[in-house]
Amino acid sequence: MILFTNLGDLIRRDRDQSKLAIIDLGGEAERYFTYADLDAMTRGVARALLARGFARGDRIAILSANRTEFIAACYGIMRAGFVAVPINYRFPADTIDFIARDAGARLVFCDPARRAQCPGGLPAMCFGANGAESFADFLDPGPFDALPAQPDEPAMFLYTSGSTGIPKGVVLSHQGHIWVVETRLDGQDQSRHRFLIAAPLYHMNALALAKLACAAHATIVLQPQFSAPAYIAAIARHRCTWLTAVPPMIAMMLREQDLLARTDLSSVEFVRMGSAPVSQSLMAALRRALPAAKITNAYGTTEAGPVVFGPHPDGLPQPEMSVGYPHPKVSLRLVDDSGRISDQGVLEMKCPAVMLGYHNRPDLPSPITADSFYRTGDVFRRDADGFHYFLGRTDDMFVSGGENIYPGDVERMLERHPAVAQACVVPIDDDIKGQKPVAFIIAKAGNKADAEEIKRFALAHAPAYQHPRFVWFVDQLPLSTTNKIDRAALKREAAERVAASAASLQSPPPLALPTRGRGGVRGNVGP
Repeated sequence: MILFTNLGDLIRRDRDQSKLAIIDLGGEAERYFTYADLDAMTRGVARALLARGFARGDRIAILSANRTEFIAACYGIMRAGFVAVPINYRFPADTIDFIARDAGARLVFCDPARRAQCPGGLPAMCFGANGAESFADFLDPGPFDALPAQPDEPAMFLYTSGSTGIPKGVVLSHQGHIWVVETRLDGQDQSRHRFLIAAPLYHMNALALAKLACAAHATIVLQPQFSAPAYIAAIARHRCTWLTAVPPMIAMMLREQDLLARTDLSSVEFVRMGSAPVSQSLMAALRRALPAAKITNAYGTTEAGPVVFGPHPDGLPQPEMSVGYPHPKVSLRLVDDSGRISDQGVLEMKCPAVMLGYHNRPDLPSPITADSFYRTGDVFRRDADGFHYFLGRTDDMFVSGGENIYPGDVERMLERHPAVAQACVVPIDDDIKGQKPVAFIIAKAGNKADAEEIKRFALAHAPAYQHPRFVWFVDQLPLSTTNKIDRAALKREAAERVAASAASLQSPPPLALPTRGRGGVRGNVGP
C-alpha cells in the first residue's frame, strides 16, 4: 500500500504530533522538536521557496552540519516540487563551487560555520543566524499541501565523493526512494525506536535513515558530526535503540575502552553497518561490546539505494561476514570478467530505487545496462546457500604479477591475526610486478607484533602474492569526507614511505671519527 506521494512529506499525521521527532545534540544546549514542530518548519520552507518564484524542478542546495533545520529544509524543498542538493561541506571550496554550478542551484541553505564556504553570488539562508539571511525570518508559516510527485520526477541530487575524479550528481526520484522507505518499513511498527544519526546527512547512509525514522514516526537523536565519546554518551543518555554507521565510526567507538566499560549501552537493539567493508575482528569486538544487539553487515549504494540484501527465505542464519541473501523485491546478478553470470563477479541490480542517471554528464558511459540493471562496480561472491559476500571495488582492485588483488580480501586475512585491530591494504608501484601490496595496521590495545610477524602470518594464511611487502603500524587511518578510509591518502603516504626508505638505503653511511686505542690511531672509514 502506498502511503506517501512526495519524498518530503513522510510525516504520518494520523499519529501523535506531539511526539518527539528529533533530539538535536548540536549547539551549546540540546534542542527538542516534536513532529508538529518539524512539520511546521517544513511547511514554512516550502511556502517561502514558492513565494520567491522558483519553478518546479529548480535545485536548492544545503551546506551544513547535521541539525534539525537541515532535515526541515530538505523536506520543504522536495514538498514544493524542487530538488534538494545536499553538499559535502568537507569538500574544498572549488569543489563546492563546482557542485553548485553543476546542479544549477538557485539558493543555498547553510549553517553559520559554513557561511563562508557558500559559492559567491548565490543567495543564502543561514540556520541560526540573524539579519537578512536569517532562516527563521525566511520561513513563511502556514498551511501547505505537498505537491504529488510526477512519474520519474527528481527529488534529490546526491553528489559522489569525487575521490577518483569530478563529483557526479546522482539523480534520485521521489518514487524510487518512497519505495525504499515503504519497503524498509514493510508493515512493521518501528515507532518505539530511537535512531542515533551521527553520519553526515549529505550522505545516503544518514539521509535514508532519517527518512525511515520519520516515516516510522520514531525519534531521531541527531549529532552534528561524529565524535566517538559523544556518540557513546548519546546512546546512554537518550537510550538509543538503533545505530547506523560506517565501519570506521564503529571502530573508533570501540577504541574508547574505558568509556565503554563504564557506560550503559544496554538500550541498543540493532546496529546496521554499511557503506564500507566490515572485518571479522570488528564484528567480533562489536558483539562483545553490545552482546544483546542484532548486528547487520549491510550493503547499499547511492545510485541504487540501501535495499539490496535481507534474510534468507528459508530462515538460514546469515554467516557473519555475509551481507545477506538477495532481497525478494530486488533483482541481482554477478557478472564475471567474460560477461557471464557467475558465482563471483561484479554485482548488477535492478529495483525502483535505481537512479535516473548522472546529472549533466553525457561524457560518462552509463552504468545502466540495456535491460535496466545498475552495474555497481562492486565485486561479490555467492555461496551455495545464496548468501553474498563483498570482496572489493573494481576501482580498488590492482594487479600484481598477473594476479588480481582485492584489498578487502587481504585486509580480512590480516585482521584474523590476534594483534591486528584494523588493516588497510593499498598498492605501490613495482618495476617487476607492476604493483604490489603494502599494509597500514592499527594494533589491538595491549597486543604487540612487528612487521615481520605480520608478513609471516600473511604468507601462512594466503597466497604469497597477497602478502604485504611493507607493513606499517599507525595509531589511526585517515578518513574521507564520508567517514570511509581514505585509500587515496594512504596510497600517497605509502609511496612517500617507500621512496624515503629507498633513499636512505642509497645514501652512503657517514664517516666515523678516528678513535685512539692502545695500538695507536685506528679508523672506521666507510667504503
